[in-house]
Amino acid sequence: MNVLAINGSPHMDEGNTAKILNPFLEGLREAGANVELLYTGKLTIEPCSGDLSCWFVNPGTCAKDDDMQTILPKIKNADVIVWASPVYYAGITGPLKTLMDRQLPAHVMGQPRLKAQKAVLVSTCSAWEISMFDPLLGQMRAIYDRPQEGFEFAGALLRPMADGMNEMIKAGETGLLEGIFRAAREAGHQLVREGRIAVATEKAVSRELMPRDAYYKAAQEMISQMKTKQ
Repeated sequence: MNVLAINGSPHMDEGNTAKILNPFLEGLREAGANVELLYTGKLTIEPCSGDLSCWFVNPGTCAKDDDMQTILPKIKNADVIVWASPVYYAGITGPLKTLMDRQLPAHVMGQPRLKAQKAVLVSTCSAWEISMFDPLLGQMRAIYDRPQEGFEFAGALLRPMADGMNEMIKAGETGLLEGIFRAAREAGHQLVREGRIAVATEKAVSRELMPRDAYYKAAQEMISQMKTKQ
């Protein structure tokens, strides 16, 4: 199984998204998958021009000469694409959306796909509400819930309360978090073994860290402390 993971966080390996993504990728490798990880922060990718020349003038070839020239073959060869992004403003980050738009030459109308392809979403946000991920889930399903075309959405690892998770790590309160990270790793095993992530494993990654009111009270106190230090 060839897995292409793309981390769209500007914080790359130091961000909250990597805290869920990395154990998931470890689980994939442990189960025998071949995994390549890219960071949008290290790539130069221009926005799609939308002229559809990659469909009707030079089918399958983008006219732009940037890093997508090397990424498109990786996308075409991937059995699984892992899209990883924090939620800042009701969606994936801008650089990751730009890369996603530039996939267009790999999906020329009328040309048969080289292989079936699955997708997994890994995402974090600072909010308590898991509904914050709904726009991302809608987009992933719109693209990949198309089995008749060889696409499948194979699961989502969603971690709300990510800032709270980060504060717990700083405080050494990692008991609950260790279970979350184990579940992310197990999700990698499941994807290789069973072809998708179990709902119970998704829920284990998204599990509640504390009640909503307590979380937002702690967040407000942290903000107040930051303002006081300035």
